[in-house]
Amino acid sequence: MPKVSVYVTLKPTLLDAQGRVVQTALENLGYTNVEGVRIGKYIEVELAENGHNLNEQIDEMCRKLLANPVIEDYRFEVSE
Repeated sequence: MPKVSVYVTLKPTLLDAQGRVVQTALENLGYTNVEGVRIGKYIEVELAENGHNLNEQIDEMCRKLLANPVIEDYRFEVSE
């Protein structure tokens, strides 16, 4: 049964408000060497079988539902 790990992040050109809040909090805790924080999503998908065009299917899932391609980038890894 294939397991897919999907990583979704904001495109680099967009401001990451959540990341900025976390960066400020880390700095307030004394971690002054933090230069940037970006927040994203991690999604695990388990599939019933390893069918044809698995990568194409997963890419379609990401484009249609798991990520917003207008503002987010994504990548995925398939493992057995």
